[in-house]
Amino acid sequence: MRITLLQGDITAQAVDAVVNAANSSLMGGGGVDGAVHRRGGPSILEECRRLRASRYGRGLPTGQAVATTAGDLPARWVIHTVGPVFSPEEDRSDLLASCHRESLRVADELGAATVAFPAVSTGVFGWPLDGAARIAVGAVRAAATRVREVRFVLFTPDAYTAFEQALTAG
Repeated sequence: MRITLLQGDITAQAVDAVVNAANSSLMGGGGVDGAVHRRGGPSILEECRRLRASRYGRGLPTGQAVATTAGDLPARWVIHTVGPVFSPEEDRSDLLASCHRESLRVADELGAATVAFPAVSTGVFGWPLDGAARIAVGAVRAAATRVREVRFVLFTPDAYTAFEQALTAG
């Protein structure tokens, strides 16, 4: 698998699947989640509502992933994953790694060859960029997947630098 980095807008990526750093409600929010729902249009929210009414009545659990249509995005699917909120008192690294593994598992189920990830949990969930980048890159590298390209699409120069350092470190 090839891992690439790009600074930019994840909602503009023409890939098979875009990973959404969702909240457990699946109803949209701020950051990446809000951008995906705004640019993708109402069909994403409609599918999320159906998921909430059926399989995920209490919301999507942290570390898990589920797919919907990509609506008006240039991708085929959106894979929603809920990252953990950072805690200095409790190591939640496993949950953050799980977001990446589960997203790739869902991508395999869909037959996706190209997947774009944001920096999951680094926005309002407060995860330090360096640690999140190390965990994300490590989880993707270790994943048994048929995905041919994983693209980390980082919104800020700081995020790009953190992921670049994680990618070259190991």
